[in-house]
Amino acid sequence: MWSILVVSDNSEAFRVIRSCYPSESNVDEASNKEDALDKLQRRRYDFFFIDLEKLKESVEENAYKPAMQPLWHLYPALEIIVMSSQDKTREAVSAVKEGASDYLIYPIKHDEVKYVIESIHESIIVQSELDYLRGQFWEKDSQEIIKTNNLKMKIVFDKLRSVAPTISTVMLTGETGTGKGVLANLIHSHSNRREAQFISVHCGAIPDTLLESELFGHEKGAFTGAVRRKLGKFEIASEGTIFLDEIGTITPAAQIKLLQVLQDGTFQRVGGEVTIKADVRVIGATNMDLKRMCDDGHFRKDLYYRLNVFPIEIPPLRERLEDIPHLTETFLKKMNRINMKDIKDVSPRVMEAFQNYSWPGNIRELENLLERAYILETSSVLRPESFPSELFESQVPLSSIPFSDSNTLADVRHKAIENVERHYLKRLMEKNRGRIKESAEDAGITTRQLHKLLTKYGIRKEEFKLPQHRFHISES
Repeated sequence: MWSILVVSDNSEAFRVIRSCYPSESNVDEASNKEDALDKLQRRRYDFFFIDLEKLKESVEENAYKPAMQPLWHLYPALEIIVMSSQDKTREAVSAVKEGASDYLIYPIKHDEVKYVIESIHESIIVQSELDYLRGQFWEKDSQEIIKTNNLKMKIVFDKLRSVAPTISTVMLTGETGTGKGVLANLIHSHSNRREAQFISVHCGAIPDTLLESELFGHEKGAFTGAVRRKLGKFEIASEGTIFLDEIGTITPAAQIKLLQVLQDGTFQRVGGEVTIKADVRVIGATNMDLKRMCDDGHFRKDLYYRLNVFPIEIPPLRERLEDIPHLTETFLKKMNRINMKDIKDVSPRVMEAFQNYSWPGNIRELENLLERAYILETSSVLRPESFPSELFESQVPLSSIPFSDSNTLADVRHKAIENVERHYLKRLMEKNRGRIKESAEDAGITTRQLHKLLTKYGIRKEEFKLPQHRFHISES
């Protein structure tokens, strides 16, 4: 039940507003602003409709914010809607810019009043959810995960914080090892479904012949070896969240069934005829270019658009190098908790190498390198000797260049150039996923020159390509 106060000499406007909510709300009338303030002191109102001319009483011309401040002083959450004639529309818009919630033009219409109030109410609910999420998001285990000094990651966490309390499908994109699974878990743990199941499915690790059964279940006798009914992951995740990692690898048949889930919220078990309701939120993740796959006929366009409702692109580690010290500290704390060692830091030279390395394996590679070094290290600081020598290739420190009487400046310069070129070409091929033409264009050289350089440094384009697709789809 809402309480509404109307301040206007227009009796028809009051009648229309009151007729919008004849029973479930209280609608009062005030003759002027002073009378309205008196009523506000005695009673709390949710919505305050006021004539534009009456709002400006006792204040300077077009000074709308000072005119509304006494109202907000009594009730900071008061939603103010100004009413004006057609020729005063510009002034009404100015009032909204200075803090009013909305405006209406005389003659006041029933459907417009309903629309304005319902829109404001929906905005209040959304804002309340966001405020709650902001207050809760940074608690407990999330604290370390979401700490970042990188602008791109701050934008990622802002998007995550906005979408978490909704039921929208989320698509996480980014290279392998960027933490898509961690973010999917964060979305679930800060959603309204956090008390229910979070089911993670690595689609690329399941054989094609078993994928449909794993996701949607099967009936007894559906295929050879189906000796009993099996529940699929969508049934197990009921009222919760299902995370479909490497979603770009799923088979054409599974794509059709997944499309049905996203469109109709239903599915059937393999070999079954009963339609099952799927009350589950879907979060997808991929390191593939799904749009390109759609253009090439490897992924259904209709499914892509259903999945891509709220896309979040996660930057690779090489684009958030300022976060490496914090990530390193976090991983070391984790390792110290489960091991008998007490390693507190990494040496400056190691941290310098981290900053110069291209991180093709991203955060996962960082954690693996630290774990390997942690096992080998005998001191309280991780030293270069505990890490693979390749990590320090891109630094080209002077100590790595053999020195002898015959070691000329030209020799040093030549070796430094080779190291820089090798490092540059690897990052270029990573960026373009092994595509020669695009890489050559970015480098400003011909494809023939690029091939010669790749051969010179033993760099194979296949190492940077997307996984090969096993099927081709034509939309039905």
